[in-house]
Amino acid sequence: MDRRNQKEIARKLRRRSTEAERLLWRHLRNRSLDDIKFRRQHPLGRYIVDFVSLEKRLIVELDGGQHAQLSIARDDRKRQQQLEEMGFRVLRFWDNDVLTNIEGVVEVIRNALT
Repeated sequence: MDRRNQKEIARKLRRRSTEAERLLWRHLRNRSLDDIKFRRQHPLGRYIVDFVSLEKRLIVELDGGQHAQLSIARDDRKRQQQLEEMGFRVLRFWDNDVLTNIEGVVEVIRNALT
């Protein structure tokens, strides 16, 4: 996938955010969390990650129920391994955790930033 195409896909993903992504973004945007800049639906290598702090090399991925399927979970592990090889730490949360315990999710992210 070329860079221009990747950017267009990222734009579409931002426009079609899930409820969980919108909720977490309200807590991460505009340096709201410990004055750390996060980007959403950001192209990184051959992937588009849900949220990333380039400064802290931290990626936050949100997973819907489809990520419990064996084939998708296997792809997620491969993707995470490749992102970690690029020097990023990857945190994964279920959408339901974000929707029902946003404070806990934000606290885990905050702890990972230190």
